[in-house]
Amino acid sequence: MVKTAIIEDNNTIRDGIAMLINSTEGFSCVGTYGDCESFLDKLGSLDVDVVLMDIGLPGMNGIEGVAKAKKIKPNLNILMLTIYEDNQSVFNALCAGACGYLVKKTPPTRLLEALKDAHEGGSPMSSLIARQVITVFQQKQNEYDSDAELSTREKEVVTNLSEGNNYQEIAERLLISVDTVRHHIRNIYKKLHVHSQSEAVAKAIRKGII
Repeated sequence: MVKTAIIEDNNTIRDGIAMLINSTEGFSCVGTYGDCESFLDKLGSLDVDVVLMDIGLPGMNGIEGVAKAKKIKPNLNILMLTIYEDNQSVFNALCAGACGYLVKKTPPTRLLEALKDAHEGGSPMSSLIARQVITVFQQKQNEYDSDAELSTREKEVVTNLSEGNNYQEIAERLLISVDTVRHHIRNIYKKLHVHSQSEAVAKAIRKGII
């Protein structure tokens, strides 16, 4: 069961997504909130797997909300669901700790797939957003604290991530299991001292690894 919470100030959108989630087998909406403050007040005691977070919210915005939520529950999976597709919003959301970025016009079936993917440790985002993320990170000049030395296979995995391939596609391309892909990604995170796929790709690009 993928237990989901929704933070969205538009009542129609919020109720529609909640209805979609609750009417789909294997999914459950455990909370809906119109602002970050209400959600953060309940988060400590909330049994939730994946959060859908809007960016443009009254009071605290969604990017600030992501950062604060991750301090309360560092392993929480947060997907941004928003109308914004500009590079800076994507970059800021992912740097704050979001594990994926979807636009509100995402079809219902794709939204459910993204929730499941995030729950299983993936980092779902559209191919358009993925390309924008890489563009933004290539433009950033700041370096991380330490150098990374990746194995040949780890370089192959992180290169595929930068191309927007999911775990299954990477596994098929490299003729390895999905669990092995996840293992390589965990090692990449550890070596690069980052916490999201996008940050791992960004640092590899900066260091000239890919």
